[in-house]
Amino acid sequence: MNCSTGAALVVVIAFAQAGTAQGQPADRPTGFRSPSGNIHCQAFKQDGGAALRCDIRAMSNRPPPRPKNCDLDYGQAFEVTDKRVVALRICHGDTVMDSSLPPLGYGATWQRYGFTCKAEPAGVTCSHATGHGFELSRGKQRVF
Repeated sequence: MNCSTGAALVVVIAFAQAGTAQGQPADRPTGFRSPSGNIHCQAFKQDGGAALRCDIRAMSNRPPPRPKNCDLDYGQAFEVTDKRVVALRICHGDTVMDSSLPPLGYGATWQRYGFTCKAEPAGVTCSHATGHGFELSRGKQRVF
């Protein structure tokens, strides 16, 4: 390795470790978890817009039947976007559950990319500025 290649490598590594302008690592999730840890939510930039997804670890009610076109997990993941007219219970093969997400205290509000979520002892409610979203709790889930 010559000197200029080594210097370029050091610059790339330093840039990758620098993170975002807010001091967060570039790959750090943008989201939160409920104080109980049962609900985890993450926001994403995608396709020129944004999406918010929340997953529930445990539910006391039974989700609706899995759609015929869903070969993956169904019932415990919810998504709202800034482009779709309704929030959805989604078919998924992954999760946004991440113990490194900060807890959102009861009564606190979280906002990002036009989404607003509020944690209460009864559950988490999230919506986009368009008015679409979901209410999630261990015993009940509602999309609107």
